[in-house]
Amino acid sequence: MMNANLYQLDEILEFKKVHPCGSKNWKVLKTGVDYKLECCGCGRVIIVPRIELKKKVKKIVEVKE
Repeated sequence: MMNANLYQLDEILEFKKVHPCGSKNWKVLKTGVDYKLECCGCGRVIIVPRIELKKKVKKIVEVKE
């Protein structure tokens, strides 16, 4: 069985594109079908579908143990 959640709560993800505030890092606030993310630069909160998020993420910067 495939793991449904690609990313865990409180992990920091680095996106391929830069946010208008200048940051590339986003913190995972909620997981599921949609992911709720908070920009580490300006605090903006967005909701991204899991399929779209997989395409946007470059790497995991900080892994929660």
